[in-house]
Amino acid sequence: MTVSAVPVRTFPTMGTVVSLRGADAETAARVRAVFAGYDHRYSRYDPASVLSRVAAGTLRLADTPEEVRDVYALALTWRDRTAGAFTPHRPDGTIDLSGVVKALAVRDAGVLLDAVSPDWMLSAGGDVLVRGTSDGAPWRVGVVDPDRRDALADVVQLDAPRRAVATSGTAERGEHVWRRSVPTFAQVTVVADDIVTADVLATAVLAGDEADLARTTADGTVDVLAFGVDGRAWATPGLAARSCSRMGA
Repeated sequence: MTVSAVPVRTFPTMGTVVSLRGADAETAARVRAVFAGYDHRYSRYDPASVLSRVAAGTLRLADTPEEVRDVYALALTWRDRTAGAFTPHRPDGTIDLSGVVKALAVRDAGVLLDAVSPDWMLSAGGDVLVRGTSDGAPWRVGVVDPDRRDALADVVQLDAPRRAVATSGTAERGEHVWRRSVPTFAQVTVVADDIVTADVLATAVLAGDEADLARTTADGTVDVLAFGVDGRAWATPGLAARSCSRMGA
């Protein structure tokens, strides 16, 4: 059965909407359960979640499930790798893992999907992970123009091993990222081999400045398209090569 023959399945979670192509109803239900589990543990909007209880002081971090402590440790590792541009702490010091848990949910859902389907696409609030093709053609992901939400700034083609793309910006959700300097970027898109890397680095560059962008792209392991608050645009050679529109022209 082709991907186009299977209905697009959507569901709300984590304050966004997940869209799934290439999966039957049973598999989609299992994917939804993956996201529900992460939301139950890490939501800062649910007073009963593990992280909300930690923030309220009714549960010590040391007493949380090992999985929660492992995710916090992962976030701290990314903080160190990004020289602090990405952080798992709010300005008041409380732990907030929202910068990584959505990507982890996408990652785990992807493992589930890999086991049952050779071709699929999973999209969750700016994070996209794919496998295989869309009816024999490479998957393509649109990047919204940060100045015109009804237009695309670019369309990026995804081929293995580059299976993941994440976009972080201010146009839809406002200033939801904790900037560590005067805002340099309005929107950042990162293409990578895995969704956690793409998502974290998109957030880190958005929160930082041109030095953070240079550090992120120095080794060529990710492709980046960034738009500055002053209207400038940056595209790595790898991103330009994947562009299906103006950036590759």
